[in-house]
Amino acid sequence: MRNRVLVVDDAAFMRMMIKDILRKGGYEVVGEAEDGAKAIEKYKELQPDLVTMDITMPDMDGITAVKEIRKIDPNALIIMCSAMGQQAMVIDAIQAGARDFVVKPFQPDRVLEAVRKVLS
Repeated sequence: MRNRVLVVDDAAFMRMMIKDILRKGGYEVVGEAEDGAKAIEKYKELQPDLVTMDITMPDMDGITAVKEIRKIDPNALIIMCSAMGQQAMVIDAIQAGARDFVVKPFQPDRVLEAVRKVLS
């Protein structure tokens, strides 16, 4: 079974980069969202195996979205994506229930390593 991933980032360019990395790594990208509120809707609708979640987004940030998704599905697998210098936010994200984090700009090997680790 291919692992199904939901990609969440407010920047279309970043979503495109992550989707490209994931597809080349053999993962199926089942959907994308540009903010936390849409991520929650898409999570309910698509029930992906994994979510990549940006931290800083308009309307609803990634940490709030992680908390909400984990209310719906306590076993949700979420990897946070953050820019350099957001260490405090990364700690908040892990406490909220994220399983791992990757730093932007994305290193394809690191993204795939995080995805493999979280899904195993």
